[in-house]
Amino acid sequence: MPSFNRVTLIGNLTRDPETRDLPSGTTLCEFGLATTRHYKTAAGEDREETCFIDCTAFGKPAEVLQQYLKKGRPLFVEGRLKYDQWDDKNGGGKRSKISVVVENFQFLGSRGDTNENAATQATSGLYENTKLRGEERSSNNPDVPPATQRAQRSRRIKIDAAVDKEKRFSEADIPF
Repeated sequence: MPSFNRVTLIGNLTRDPETRDLPSGTTLCEFGLATTRHYKTAAGEDREETCFIDCTAFGKPAEVLQQYLKKGRPLFVEGRLKYDQWDDKNGGGKRSKISVVVENFQFLGSRGDTNENAATQATSGLYENTKLRGEERSSNNPDVPPATQRAQRSRRIKIDAAVDKEKRFSEADIPF
């Protein structure tokens, strides 16, 4: 019997992303996402319902998420559901939870904030005449030694390649 496991969410981070390195050397990033549904009851009363979801990302996407996101930031996430089950340490029986393994993501929000603006430009591969983490991105800056300029270009290329590999949609793909 065929099955399909795909989740698409837009919400705000409920806590700062937490990262750690696995024994294999892969970076793991965990964060919470809150999604809110607004609706009207049959009596015409406005209501809202919030769902809190635990999310996990691995590898380069985990590093990018940890670097640019903070609690409260909006995020578009695409991934798959994962079911975890374990025995409670305090003798409370079996415990379980469903979380989302992040496969794709897109930064959302206003471009007015410099940190978020840099993150959006990093995911789009736009570096000309912008600043990212306080470093001038113009290769013609006479105040930056040539060796440092080469290292910065190399880092930009690596970030671009990793983000472009993970980015499979754009803001225009979001239906609203």
